[in-house]
Amino acid sequence: MKPTDNTHIHTIARKRTIDAAHTVILTLSVLLIVFISYDTFNNIPFLQNRLYMNFQLCVCIIFMLDFFLELFLTPHGQRRHYIRARWLFLVLSVPYLNIIDSYNIRLSPDALYFIRFIPLARGALALVIVIGYISSNKITGIFASYTSILVLTTYFAALIYYEREHPVNPHVTSYWTAFISCSLQTTTIGSSIVPMTVAGKIISIILSFMGVMMFPLFTVYISSLLLKKFNPLNFLNSSGKNVKTDSSPEQKTGPGS
Repeated sequence: MKPTDNTHIHTIARKRTIDAAHTVILTLSVLLIVFISYDTFNNIPFLQNRLYMNFQLCVCIIFMLDFFLELFLTPHGQRRHYIRARWLFLVLSVPYLNIIDSYNIRLSPDALYFIRFIPLARGALALVIVIGYISSNKITGIFASYTSILVLTTYFAALIYYEREHPVNPHVTSYWTAFISCSLQTTTIGSSIVPMTVAGKIISIILSFMGVMMFPLFTVYISSLLLKKFNPLNFLNSSGKNVKTDSSPEQKTGPGS
């Protein structure tokens, strides 16, 4: 077997292994979202839910193993670049909540609830990378990635907003109310519901900044599509192809014909 054939086989095996690992990461991320959503909607204290704590610990361990698996499969000359590009994945994979619970570290309820979403940030990053892989067009891939980040962040923020505001804010009567409020903050329109907790105020500020930074991307994406479809240069080029460049039959006939 030729060396090139071996390289090709190794490349295919590496790609399939990484794709399988990404599938596992995304599946676990979805299960975490379901778990957290269920506990939030049913007012279940997550630190007292040992099933959830054990599940999150297992998920974080798998996330860390995925990081080192991809590092191992990366060619030696590219491993330093991989670490520089993906170090945040490893930081987000650490089971901080389990460490805090094991050592009885005292933190505020708001801080604990934010820490609970750290593994989900790891899953969201994996989702963005997968979307970038499957998008054939670079601009479309960037647009889809940023849209996914915006939707996931708004959903997670609404969960935190609902959990912290619902007991003290009479205007937050359901998760749907919290989600509408967070969506309005993201679109920079502003919500009529004034947050009363520290977590709610922080979320409102973060979502407003995110909307200011990310919504112009929608304008850029739509503008690029319109320019690509209705570019006058494309019309001129297509019209120029229809112009005859060769001589007509009358021109080809000389005096001796």
